[in-house]
Amino acid sequence: MASIRARKETKTLYIDFRYRGVRCREQTALKDTLANRRRLERIAKKMEQEIGAGTFSYRRYFPNSKRADMFEALVANSPRPTEDELAVAAVSATQSSDDPSRNCVHVTESPLFVTFSEQWYSEREIDWKRSNQIKVSDILNKHLVPRFRGRRVGDITKAEILSLRTHLAREYRGGKGLSPARINQIMNVLRQILGEAADRFGFSTPYRGIKPLRVPRTQVDPFSLEEVRLFLETVPSKYRNFYTVAFFTGIRTSELIGLKWQYVNFERGEIEIRETLVQGHPDTPKCEGSERVIDMSTLVAQSLLDQQGKTGGQSEYVFCGRDQQPLNYRNLANRIWYPTLERAGLRRRRPYQTRHTAATLWLAAGESPEWIARQMGHTTTKMLFTVYSRYVPNLTRQDGSAMECLIRSRFLDPGGSHAVE
Repeated sequence: MASIRARKETKTLYIDFRYRGVRCREQTALKDTLANRRRLERIAKKMEQEIGAGTFSYRRYFPNSKRADMFEALVANSPRPTEDELAVAAVSATQSSDDPSRNCVHVTESPLFVTFSEQWYSEREIDWKRSNQIKVSDILNKHLVPRFRGRRVGDITKAEILSLRTHLAREYRGGKGLSPARINQIMNVLRQILGEAADRFGFSTPYRGIKPLRVPRTQVDPFSLEEVRLFLETVPSKYRNFYTVAFFTGIRTSELIGLKWQYVNFERGEIEIRETLVQGHPDTPKCEGSERVIDMSTLVAQSLLDQQGKTGGQSEYVFCGRDQQPLNYRNLANRIWYPTLERAGLRRRRPYQTRHTAATLWLAAGESPEWIARQMGHTTTKMLFTVYSRYVPNLTRQDGSAMECLIRSRFLDPGGSHAVE
């Protein structure tokens, strides 16, 4: 139902009504008097009748509104405006376009943040990989929706955005803030939502001028070759092949748990990375460059041959559990990875350090940066030198033979048998 309200700042009246499912507020220059209220009430009543009958013309009532084009054009057979209607329109015509108190300064109330963010997600998720869908959903559910619950997307201010960023950095989880990289991910989702809402509902996004936090250079904590040996000697034998392949190929965990026998070619000594497994669902690799071919070292080939004898005829996946289904990343980390580090007396590291370890061992062995980048799935060597610069010696070899020699000397006996049992 339409209502007549007054602005506190100017003491002028505006009409508050709903049209085509959108709440609209049209400001007039009429002062807040009893006579003017009654005049606008008559107009509002007639507007409601026309809206119900489908004959309402937004531009006829509010000719200077910037939002008139968003709704229907003038109704050709609409009745002639009454004297009261023309009086209101006349007030509008006398106002300057840059006068903030002009008639028909239209405000379309934006939806709640939770409602619009759900709509935005449903419209965008088809563009994203499963891993990104999970990440964005997690950001919305854990950080943005709780923060802006009950707030309309068009009412969020720059101060609130900066306050959220400070909260994430300083106050989150009892004073233990998130990393700059994680905060930037969260804020980037908010930036996209506000930008899209601003385009749709005609307000200026409050995110202007807010720059991403500076992200420190990635700090890696790779294993030394002796630490790798100690880990493999300590880990349960059932998982030794899994972690041998992880340490000496640089393969991502999602790629390794999703590895199928059809992508292992012993004749060519190659592993093709064509699929990943994200939360139990098959997916494509992280990016185009991540689809690659990894050269097997002798140690990796022997580990895969041993694994083939265990699961080759039972599951399409190279590494699987008792039910022949792929391994679960979280269970693997919590039940195998971290307990093994503790038993071996090694400092706590994330499982992703197996990938960093492969890169640093290749560099230490003197492999070509271009070859290493291809093994890692990097399109250039830039990231290699940025992240692992302190591990780069004089590089001379080009084909993986240096790493092969190093592995043979430390992991294989002269007869070629596996030294780690």
